[in-house]
Amino acid sequence: MSTEPVEDPSHASRAVLSDQIWKRLGNLLATAYAQEDAELDAAGHFADLLAKLDIAFGEARSRDEAEFQRQFLTVAPSLRRFAISLAHDVTAADDLVQDTLLRAWRNQSSFQPGTNFEAWTFTILRNAFYSGRRKHRKVEDEDGSYTARLAIPPDQAGRLDLQDVRTALDRLAPVMREALVLVTIKDLSYDEAAVVMGCQVGTVKSRVWRARDQLARALGYPATEIGSDGVMLSALGGSSEVGR
Repeated sequence: MSTEPVEDPSHASRAVLSDQIWKRLGNLLATAYAQEDAELDAAGHFADLLAKLDIAFGEARSRDEAEFQRQFLTVAPSLRRFAISLAHDVTAADDLVQDTLLRAWRNQSSFQPGTNFEAWTFTILRNAFYSGRRKHRKVEDEDGSYTARLAIPPDQAGRLDLQDVRTALDRLAPVMREALVLVTIKDLSYDEAAVVMGCQVGTVKSRVWRARDQLARALGYPATEIGSDGVMLSALGGSSEVGR
């Protein structure tokens, strides 16, 4: 576990986002990911991946191996979406999922029954991704200052396009986007996300807060207007997450 200092999400210079805006952003975020999943499935990519995984597993030789296969195939869709959020490329993401399968299969004994299997595989996938990236390119500044690049005003009707949401997500610092995806889309607890990311729980909370704050501003909510929108229920759940 990392010993990095905990980031403080309550910095005095930050405006407080209302629960309503957090909820609206969550709704848009969930919709954007659902639309992306539908597009990928329509292209047949996921069916191809499942076929490859089925071949890779072969015939399970024991009850434990059969259960491992069942659990992995169950989390494969979520694992693949997480891989895409990291790699930004479907082919690379599918390769990453297959690599994760092989690594997880070789290290089955390290999984503790009764714990979160999905979080365990997320950790393996994330480690594989960054290990591969270090071999081919320099590691980006983890907390890079992307705020200046996050100016994406809403359209003339004042409505947000899903492409705007995707663009804003892509422009978040990688660790902020990753924390947001793990907690709000993959529904991991902050403790589980901290294990996956190899950092402290407070750091995960800070990154999620900062990601949501930057998304709000990127999608047309200046500091003077934050707190004025009361529309849309959603997936982020507002302040209820803080105690998770």
